Amino acid sequence: MKSLGIGVLAVALLMGGTVGDRNDPATGAVEKGIRWLVSVQGRDGGWGQDGGETSFVRVGERLESSGNDVANTAVAAAALLRAGNTPTSGPYRESLRRAVEFILRNVEESPEQGLAVTRVTNTQIQRKLGPYIDTFLTSMVLAELDGNMGDARANRRVRASLEKCVAKVEKNQLKDGSWNLAGGWAPILGTSMASRSLYVAQQKGVKVEPVVVARVDEYTKKSVVVGGVPGGVVGGVMGGVAAAVPAASAGVPLYQSAQALEQLSRTPADRAKNAAEIRSVVKELSNARFLNGFGSMGGEEFFSYLNISDSLRRSGGPEWTQWNGQIKSRLVRLQNDDGTWAGHHCITGRVAVTSAAVLTLMTERK
Repeated sequence: MKSLGIGVLAVALLMGGTVGDRNDPATGAVEKGIRWLVSVQGRDGGWGQDGGETSFVRVGERLESSGNDVANTAVAAAALLRAGNTPTSGPYRESLRRAVEFILRNVEESPEQGLAVTRVTNTQIQRKLGPYIDTFLTSMVLAELDGNMGDARANRRVRASLEKCVAKVEKNQLKDGSWNLAGGWAPILGTSMASRSLYVAQQKGVKVEPVVVARVDEYTKKSVVVGGVPGGVVGGVMGGVAAAVPAASAGVPLYQSAQALEQLSRTPADRAKNAAEIRSVVKELSNARFLNGFGSMGGEEFFSYLNISDSLRRSGGPEWTQWNGQIKSRLVRLQNDDGTWAGHHCITGRVAVTSAAVLTLMTERK
C-alpha cells in the first residue's frame, strides 16, 4: 500500500472505463468484494467482524466479538484506498470519509501513553494478531491518507493522529525488535503490520527513529534460515528449506516467512543486501505445504499472501509473474457468491478477510 497513484486507473476501472481488462476474473472479484464492504458499513462509519451492523451478520454464525472496531475498519479503508478511492474522489469516497472519521475519533480519544488506540478489547482480530493490531493497521492506513485528504485542516488532523500512532509504536517495541506483544495466535503478523506502518509513515516524511527500524530488521533477519543454518532460536524444515519459527508465533512458517520477505525487500538497497535471505523465502513459494499455512484458509493466510504479493511486486521478474497469477487464481476460486471471502480458521470474519483478499488482488495496480 505504497501510494494513491493508482487512483485514476482503478477509478476508471471500477466506473466502467477503458483502463484494465474488465473480463479479467480478478477485476470482477474486486468489484464484488468492494461493493459488499460498502453495503455492510455501519452507520457509525465502522466495520466489525462480520459487518457494520448486526443485521449483516451471517445467520447461524457465532461471533467472537460484537460491535465495530478500529482494526476491521482500518483494513476495510485500506481496501477502498487501493481500489482507487480517496476522501475526495472515486465511487466510494463517502464510505471512505466515514471510515476515516471513525478511525480518527478513536485515535484522538486514546491516551498518549500506551499502545492502544481504542477502548474496545478482546475482538476476534485482536485475539489472533495481537491486542494492538488496531494501532498497527491504523498507522498504516493513516500514512496512506496523509496529504491526500483534500483540504489543509483534514490533512493536519490525519498527520497528528499518524504521528501519535508512530510514537506509540516506537515506544512499545520489545527489546528483540518485534511487537509480539501479549499473546495472540499469530503475533508475528502484528509485528509485520507495525513495521510496515513505520516504513510507510517514514516515506511520507514522518520522523521514525532509525534504531527502531534497525532492531526490527535484525529481528527479521534472525528469523530466516540460509543454507540450512537457522538464524532464530527455533528451526523447522518445510520441503527441504529451513525456516526459523520463534516460539511467540503460531508455529506456521508461512506467516514468519511472509513477514520476512516484506521486511527485507522494501528498497533496492534492501533487496541487494538481503538477497540470500530473500532467495531462501522465495524458494518456498513452490511448496504447496508451505503455502497452505495452518492447513486451511484463515485470515492469517490471507494477510501472509498480501505480504508476499507486495514484496514480489517491487522487484518484478518471473517470480512475481508466476506468483501473481497463482494467487489471483486461488483467491478468485475462494470468493463466495455474495462477493466475500471468509476464513476457515482463526480470523473467520468476512470484513478482514475480504479486505485482505481485495488488497492482494490489486497489488499490481499500486
